Amino acid sequence: MKVEENIDSLIPDQYQGSRMDAEQRRSSQNVEEAIRVYHLGCERLLNVNRWGSLAGVSDFQLISPLGIRIERDAKQGDYIRIDLPGPGTMAGMGYDWVKIEQIKSFEREDDQGLAMTVRPSAHPVSGSTEIAHFLKDIATSTFIIRRSGNEVFAEEHGRNEVANTDAQRLLDKGRNFAVGIAAKLGLSYPQWKILIKAFLAD
Repeated sequence: MKVEENIDSLIPDQYQGSRMDAEQRRSSQNVEEAIRVYHLGCERLLNVNRWGSLAGVSDFQLISPLGIRIERDAKQGDYIRIDLPGPGTMAGMGYDWVKIEQIKSFEREDDQGLAMTVRPSAHPVSGSTEIAHFLKDIATSTFIIRRSGNEVFAEEHGRNEVANTDAQRLLDKGRNFAVGIAAKLGLSYPQWKILIKAFLAD
């Protein structure tokens, strides 16, 4: 796992489309308690298969690069199969897909953090390069758990969110446009806020 020096290096630059930032903060009475909360948050971040029960809306399943359901912590190169409410993409065989592009950590004095960045992808075993997600693959979502002294933060940063209207099938094109517009209007914010709040809950 790559170690970075600061949090700014963990979030991709914004240059096109929409962006979203959600943050949850929890203060502790001492550093020992904050470290406990931090490690708990990191465990929940990497336990992708539990995200659905934490967020309560969509369902998330960790998938290996070979397309097999897996029960372990997320690793760089894995895929996440997302079951959103309503119809999924035909390109994704009923689901939206993202690939875990990077997992990084950082430490500096009394600060530490873990970040995972995902990007829209094709279905891992479809044999196609068509993006199976409502956003184009210029988009990223970066999930961060970080500690600064007695405070622990959980964050989600969406960057370059552009609806995937390049889909080959007309139904996918219309569906992606509708879901992408909903996300642009902020309708995905509540789900991410619930999830990151749950990362730090007892």
